[in-house]
Amino acid sequence: MILFWIFAGITLFGIIGYLFQMIAVRSYTAPPHSGEGMRFPRSFPPVSILKPLKGLDDGLFDNLESFCNLDYPEYELIFALQNQNDPAYKVVKKIKDKYPARDICIVVEHCDEGLNPKVNNLIPAYRKAKYDLILISDSNVRVEKDYLSDISRHMADASVGLVSNMIRGISGRSVGAVLENLHLNSFIVGSVCFLDKYLRMPCVIGKSMLMRKDDLEAIGGFGAVKDLLAEDYIIGERIHRLGKKVLLSNHVINNVNEYWGVKKFINRHTRWGKLRWKIGGAKYFPELLSNAVFMSFIPLIFLPFTKLSLFLAAATSVTKIARDYYLGNRLGADMHPLLYAFTPFKDLVIGSLWFVPVLSNTVAWRGNRYIIGKDSLLFPYPETGLKVWRPRIVTAIKTRLALSKY
Repeated sequence: MILFWIFAGITLFGIIGYLFQMIAVRSYTAPPHSGEGMRFPRSFPPVSILKPLKGLDDGLFDNLESFCNLDYPEYELIFALQNQNDPAYKVVKKIKDKYPARDICIVVEHCDEGLNPKVNNLIPAYRKAKYDLILISDSNVRVEKDYLSDISRHMADASVGLVSNMIRGISGRSVGAVLENLHLNSFIVGSVCFLDKYLRMPCVIGKSMLMRKDDLEAIGGFGAVKDLLAEDYIIGERIHRLGKKVLLSNHVINNVNEYWGVKKFINRHTRWGKLRWKIGGAKYFPELLSNAVFMSFIPLIFLPFTKLSLFLAAATSVTKIARDYYLGNRLGADMHPLLYAFTPFKDLVIGSLWFVPVLSNTVAWRGNRYIIGKDSLLFPYPETGLKVWRPRIVTAIKTRLALSKY
C-alpha cells in the first residue's frame, strides 16, 4: 500500500504541473493589453522567408499558399529543395505560377555540408536571402494574413534577437494525426509556455523563427548548427547567450497534421525524446514524473488490483481530458470534443516512449539514420563493420518492444 501512495503522490505532482501549464498558456493567449507593442515607432522592415521542403506534407499547397497572402508590404519567399525529383517541387512550381506578382524564388541545390538535412536546405536558401530579417518556417505550417505583421513588431526593439511562436495542431483525420495534435496542444504548448513564463528559459521550436542576419552570423550562422539535430533550440539558446531577448509571441500558428499513422507518431516522439535527453540530461527525468496519467496507471498494472487504484487512474484520466479540452479550446484548435477521449491513451504511449532515449542513441529522420550525442550532435550511422551490429540490435529490440504495447 505504501507503493500505491508513493505513485499517488507523484500523480498529484503531475496534476499540479498541469494546472501551472494551464495558467501559463492562458497568460500567453489572453487578449493583448491596449497599446501593446507600440512602445517603438511601428515599421514594416522587409523579410526573407526561408521554407525548407522535402516531400509532401499534409495540405502542402494550402500551407505554402497562406504565405503568399500575408498582409505585409514587402517580403520574399524562398523555397529550398535538394533536387527537382522531390514531389514538393511540382507544388512550389504551381504556387509560383499562381502568384507571379509575388517575390518567389525556388532554390534547387544539393547541399551536404552537414548531417542535419533541414539545415542543408536552409544554407542555399540563406545565400539567396536579400533582406536583413529572415524568417524560418516549416512546410507543415499554415498562417493567417496578419502573422508576419504581428510578429515583426517585436523586432522594433533592438534588444530582441529572436521571435518564435506558439503552435497548435489542426486537421487530424487519422489516429496518428489526432495523437500528434493532442500532444502539440497539451504537452508541447504547455511546456514551452511554462518554461518561458516561470523559468525564463526560452524553448524555441523551429516551426517559426524570426531573427536578424547579424545575430545569426554572430553565433556562427547555419554552419555552426549543421550537425545538430536540435538546430532550432540551439540557435535560440546561443542568441540568448549573446544577451539578446528570445521572445515567445502569443500569435498562434497552425501545424497541419491530417493523415498520420501511429508508427509515424511513435517515431517522431522517440526522436524528440532523444533530443531532449541529450540536451537536458537529468532535466529529462521530470518529464516522466509529470506525466500524471502514466504514473496513475502504474499501480493499476503492476500492483494488486484495488478499487482505489482504479479510481486513481480513472480520476486522473478524466482530469487530463478536461484539461486538454480546455487548452484546445483556448488555442482555437477546433478539435471534436470526443477526440479528447484519446488523451489517456496518448499519454500512456508517450510515457512508454520516455524510456527509449535512455536505451538508444540512434535516430531516423528524413530517410537518414544517425547516432546522436551530447547537445544533439549528430554522427554518421555505421553501415559496415562490427560497430554496426550493436545499434542495429538495440534499435530492433526497442522498436519491437514499443510496438508490442500498442
